[in-house]
Amino acid sequence: MTQPLLHPPKASPGDRIAVLSPSFAAPGAFPAVHEQAMQRLTELTGLVPVEYPTTRQLDAPPEARAADVNAAFADPGIRGVLGTIGGEDEIRVIPHLDAELVRADPKPFLGYSDNWNLHNWLWTNGVASFYGGSSQVQLGPGPHVDPIHAASLRAALITGESLEILDPGESEDVGVPWDDPRALTTFGEREVTEPWTWSGPPRPVTGRSWGGCIEVIEWVLTAGRFPAAPDVLAGGVLLLETSEELLPAQNVGWIVRSLGERGLVGAVDAVLVARPPVSDFRTRPDAVERARLRAEQAAVVIEMINSYNDQAVVCVGVPFGHTRPQWVLPHGGEITVDGAQRRVFADYS
Repeated sequence: MTQPLLHPPKASPGDRIAVLSPSFAAPGAFPAVHEQAMQRLTELTGLVPVEYPTTRQLDAPPEARAADVNAAFADPGIRGVLGTIGGEDEIRVIPHLDAELVRADPKPFLGYSDNWNLHNWLWTNGVASFYGGSSQVQLGPGPHVDPIHAASLRAALITGESLEILDPGESEDVGVPWDDPRALTTFGEREVTEPWTWSGPPRPVTGRSWGGCIEVIEWVLTAGRFPAAPDVLAGGVLLLETSEELLPAQNVGWIVRSLGERGLVGAVDAVLVARPPVSDFRTRPDAVERARLRAEQAAVVIEMINSYNDQAVVCVGVPFGHTRPQWVLPHGGEITVDGAQRRVFADYS
């Protein structure tokens, strides 16, 4: 990958971390989950969370949300930035951001889903980040923070170590509703995960990563916010995952096809595809149907990737994005996808 990137320095225990809502201000609607998340964030990292005017402000205008992002990156005392959750309106925040601020003092940014708008903007402006993390989903709910999430959160913010990305053996699509007191002490309905699906040549690939939620990638590309030629991703690792909107496999395939036509699939050497959510609070197919839906999406995505790049090493089912337990993954950092050993490693430096 030829895009020059700054890799932000790590924070140290006792430093401050900005907790922002660039999209949906879930902490304003569900404060109990947010408060537990803030306590756990400090316990896990030693960092001191700092909220901004729109962190809990529902329906804040994009200019105000952008002002908080700019303020966090401008403050030399802030050594990390965490998005509280995604949403669907961050695309209107991006035009109001100041690239000079982030280049002058780059800091680790963590978030996923709609926060990929900010990840891509940082990448475009030469700053690496970390795809994953959400105080409202991964930190606040449940009896504890999942070990794989805690390990990758600390690696992204504090330690900068390399980790093997392993399957935790269980997964949930959704947790307990946040307005239910049990959300603070109980996980959602979890099930045993399936083995990851591999495709492509049995070779190891190490490259810098780019990508995230495919629905948001589609928005960003439509808005013209990937100005580079596709070969800027040459040799890289493409990250693809789907949201709680539960897109049919056919629609997911159409988006991957568009990425292929754009030249992005052909440019990379490996693709990581996340375990997709296939149920929500309204729709809960039985276990057989859930497995079928996941297998259907995997087959469509692999077929489409192979049609544009049959030399790409592909791994489907990795727990990142819209699933829990969730790995935080480097965005712009190195990931190794080893098709021979069928293992995945991430460098959080």
